[in-house]
This record gives sequence, structure tokens and C-alpha cells, in this order.
Amino acid sequence: MTSITGHTRLAAVIGSPVRHSLSPALHNAAFQAMGVDAVYLALPVEAGGAPSAVDSMRALDWLGLSVTMPHKSAVVAACDRVTDVAASLDSVNCVFRDQNKIVGDSTDGTGWVNGLDDELDVRVVNAHVVIVGAGGAARAIVRALGDHKADRVSIINRSRESAERAADAAPSIAVVSDASALRHADIVINATPIGMADTAAAKDLPFDIELLNEHAVVSDLIYHPRETALMAAASARGHRVQNGVSMLVHQAVTQFEHWTGLNAPVEAMRSAAVRSMSAAVE
Repeated sequence: MTSITGHTRLAAVIGSPVRHSLSPALHNAAFQAMGVDAVYLALPVEAGGAPSAVDSMRALDWLGLSVTMPHKSAVVAACDRVTDVAASLDSVNCVFRDQNKIVGDSTDGTGWVNGLDDELDVRVVNAHVVIVGAGGAARAIVRALGDHKADRVSIINRSRESAERAADAAPSIAVVSDASALRHADIVINATPIGMADTAAAKDLPFDIELLNEHAVVSDLIYHPRETALMAAASARGHRVQNGVSMLVHQAVTQFEHWTGLNAPVEAMRSAAVRSMSAAVE
């Protein structure tokens, strides 16, 4: 944006904490690239405040909202309706308008699927995917894998209860498994925080990569650092790897398209994300 006028509309991400979010960089780059008269902010909203934030979208004619922790479940009830995906996950990360209705969607899972295709030219149809971890991101990806016709999803997690809950997102193809599943995986996803920068586990691996077959693709949902210990070790063995940037970008792509009805400028958004991450490291 070079100027703000009486026509400028607002969008924002709500969460706590939220000031670290890369979403303003992605979406403001997209608005600028596509000539959309809008500004995107990061707004701290404490637990319990999500319904009021959605009401403000109604009252103030906001363009849309992104939603992050701890509000993804709380926003579900605040919307007039939610998509089938959001309902099945009991989680909303995007709020948009459909005429006079406020609609909630979950774009994380499809964001990962589209990011894998975009960055590595890998599709999930008929693939055996192993997911290590069973949190919210894992559940969203399991649901997306079911929607995009993966053949099998094996979930490895220390808590069997959490793994079973994740498997319920696509019960026809998802099962709780153990490390032996890694030997047969076409795609392996790290959905744990193991390997995240500035943590005690930054140099650790979430699983034994020696179990992987030589053709397996490795996707780490972490994007700080840009190359995790897992990615470095897998690359050294000849595996194709990716970090979490493509998922971050493509979940935002769907949000932008919900809000504007325009095709999102993917490369502008990706470049903005990479620049912001580089600046944060510096």
C-alpha cells in the first residue's frame, strides 16, 4: 500500500501470541501485487476473545480474518456456518464473507497438499504417507489426504489417543502405526516441533531416517530454521525435502482467494515470506 483511503479495507490475523506472525508480510504483498485496496494487520486477542473479534468483522466490514492459536476451535461457533472440512476438524483458520454470512474454513491441510505439488511436483494420489506427530496441523493434513485420494496414512505419535483422534479425520485410509511404517512410506511428514530453532531439540531428529526407503520424500512443517536437522540428514541420503514455507504460503493463498475472489500471486507471497524470515534471523 502506498496510501490509505476511505475505500481501504482491513484484514487481520488474530491469536496470542501473534506479533511474530509472517501472515502480514504474505497478505500485504499479495494485496499490493494484485492492486487490492486493503491492509492486513496482526492483532493480539487473548483466549476467550475470538467471538468478539468475529463480531467486529461483522460490524466494521472487515475483508476477512486469519485465525491462529488459541482460537481455532472457539471461532467455529462464532461463524454463521463453516465448511465441511472445518466442521470435521472443529477448527477454523480463515473467516470470510459469503454475501451476508460469515463463513469459517480450515485451509491448512489443503495448503500442505498444494505446497508439496507446487514446490516438489509431488502429488499425494495413491501415496502412502507417514505423519510423525498428531497435533492440529497433522489432523488437518490427514483430512486433506483423504480428500485428495492418498492410498494410506500412517500416524506415529507417542500418545496413542492423540494419534487415534488424528486418524479419525480420514478413517477410511488413516491408521495408528509405529516406526516400521517408515520403511514403506512414499512421503514422510514431520508434524512435531522437534528440530525447531531456539529449542533444546533443534539438533534432534524426530525419527530414525535410516528406516526410510530411498525414494521417500521428506516434508518438515517447521520453517525456522529454513533447513532443519531432519532436512539436512535426509538430503545427505539423497531424499527430496521441503520445509514448512510452502504450506504457510498455500494456506494463505486459499485465504486470499476467499476474501478477494482473485487468483493469489503465489510467487509474491513466497518471496515475502522468505524475506521476512531472513530479516528475522538477521
